Amino acid sequence: MRPSVALESTVIAHGLPAPDNLQVAQRLEQRVQAAGAEPRTVGLIHGAPVVGMSAAQVAALATATDVAKVSLRDLAWVAAQQRHGATTVAATMWLAHRAGIAVFATGGIGGVHRGSGPPGSGSFDVSNDLEVLAQLPMVVVCAGPKAILDLPATREALETRGVPVVGYRTDEMPAFYSRTSGLPVDVRCETPEEIATLYRAHRSLGLSAALLVTNPIPEAAAIPAAAIAPVIEQAHAEAQAQGLRAAAITPFLLKRLGELTGARSLRANIALLENNARLAAEVAVALAQP
Repeated sequence: MRPSVALESTVIAHGLPAPDNLQVAQRLEQRVQAAGAEPRTVGLIHGAPVVGMSAAQVAALATATDVAKVSLRDLAWVAAQQRHGATTVAATMWLAHRAGIAVFATGGIGGVHRGSGPPGSGSFDVSNDLEVLAQLPMVVVCAGPKAILDLPATREALETRGVPVVGYRTDEMPAFYSRTSGLPVDVRCETPEEIATLYRAHRSLGLSAALLVTNPIPEAAAIPAAAIAPVIEQAHAEAQAQGLRAAAITPFLLKRLGELTGARSLRANIALLENNARLAAEVAVALAQP
């Protein structure tokens, strides 16, 4: 059996505009296949969890207008209502782990939102991704946390939860569109084989958290932090003016970034997704070696 890589579906239904969403979903599967692994795109079709959707099922999520955005808390009610659902990092990890898949590729993880205060403060806004990363021992390949987040707080939250942050050929945690964040990783790996060796040691010690592999966006597609920061600030100000919170804020911010940067952020998003899919497949292949 070929090694497998889980792929999320939120990017298909909610993260990218049509027709790019379907084209990118197809290219991500192709990148995984080209590196010698089996792509397993995860989602819900008429309420049924599917780990390894068919081409027709992927197309259904890309073209339907009523696809639910599914985090872990949403799985049961979307299943009960027999709706189509696109899975976030948290829900994808949960379903993929139950299916025995060890490697997952995504764009960026969720984390601590800007302006988030302590629980009960009225401004507490922390992604469930962090809790699931602390609970499921998978290799998660990403381009760092989403740039719209409070990156120092997210980095601290990962440390608090015992999630090792691995830098792939970097000493700094990347920041999604940007290759650097000024924040350190816990360990640097130069090859997929090194990541596989680290993961085996991680699992042999019975550690329950994921291994978060942060893979910088290709340099040609990167947006320097100094260039994207004022755009993010503007988008955040607009979101606050509209009173957006919780699940509504991330789609709004990503959409506004796309509008404010033209095609630049879209190109960056696509480039990092493909880059992560390739590396995840290489890690899965390395893990399959005796």
